[in-house]
Amino acid sequence: MAIKKNSVVSMFYELKDANTNEVLESNLYSQPISFILGKGQILESLEEEVMKLDCPSNADVVIKKEKGLGEYDENAVQTLPKEQFAGIDLKVGMELFGEGENGETVRVTVKEIGENDVTIDYNHPYAGRDLLFSLNIVDARAASEDEILTGIIAGSHSCGCGSGHGHDHHHGHGHGHGHGGGGCCGGGGCGCH
Repeated sequence: MAIKKNSVVSMFYELKDANTNEVLESNLYSQPISFILGKGQILESLEEEVMKLDCPSNADVVIKKEKGLGEYDENAVQTLPKEQFAGIDLKVGMELFGEGENGETVRVTVKEIGENDVTIDYNHPYAGRDLLFSLNIVDARAASEDEILTGIIAGSHSCGCGSGHGHDHHHGHGHGHGHGGGGCCGGGGCGCH
């Protein structure tokens, strides 16, 4: 079956840094992720590549940083008073989600924890990297009208984003800073933003 916009696609993937071959994410030993093409549930540039494929198929796809998550931006690192994180057991490397200036969800990574302040990074963890996706498309079908309207796949509890990426923490801290990142799946998994 040809894959096109508004297809529900299920796939296994392994995501590597294209330059170092470091494995960044994988669901090869888990369940396939499922998403609706054209709904922004995975990176737009990855969507474009998936739409060139048929189901079933295997493919290796390189997404250059310019078309993926962009360059690493040193200006997207901010130091905030530690009291803004009261009640959170902070750890270096922890990912937090909050609200940006325009109400959008922003993802930050804790870089440093000082005595009185916390340094957070608004860059996506894979910013500045060329990404190599090894894809195994296992299912594709036309989305129903309800699925197209809601962006939610029938029988699922989410868009499938973040499957197999189990260290996201949602704490709802708005820091009024608008650097957002895209990413595999809005919080992890497969390039969503």
